Amino acid sequence: MRFSPTAIEGVTLVEIEPVSDARGFFARLHCPEEFAHAGHPFVPAQTSLSRNTAAFTLRGLHYEAPPHEEAKLVRVTRGRIFDVAVDLRADSPTYLKWTGAELSAENGKALLIGRGMAHGFLTLEPDTDVLYQIDRIFTPGHGRGARWNDPAFAIEWPAQPQVISERDAAYPNHGSV
Repeated sequence: MRFSPTAIEGVTLVEIEPVSDARGFFARLHCPEEFAHAGHPFVPAQTSLSRNTAAFTLRGLHYEAPPHEEAKLVRVTRGRIFDVAVDLRADSPTYLKWTGAELSAENGKALLIGRGMAHGFLTLEPDTDVLYQIDRIFTPGHGRGARWNDPAFAIEWPAQPQVISERDAAYPNHGSV
């Protein structure tokens, strides 16, 4: 695997290194030792799947309230998304900044998103499946969110969302959180 830093410390692009032959390819998606050696000691405790039937479905921006923050490794197993992480760590030099990457089943890239970040994505194709590996077991009642189009973040989404849940649409701007 190749690990590339992003503009936000704590968010890393992870690329597979497939071994190909006539059958297709084989690639490791996660190895605790390899992640730790690269300076990212990430060990999943839970794996979840987000199935999205329509293109331009927006999910997020979601995060867990302290002390229940989660780190997650996000990858696409079918389809394509624009994946975003927003730094909500008040003591960080990149506080309220965002980084994004296109993740697809085709490119095999993943985004490792550290604790203290809000996360969201916009599907770019119909029938898109997003696989999450999360470093702690989900604890109900601690989920929070911020508005996907909050001017404090100024996220440059590649398209206007066409499907968004009532909950996600009703999240406040960060200054209101």
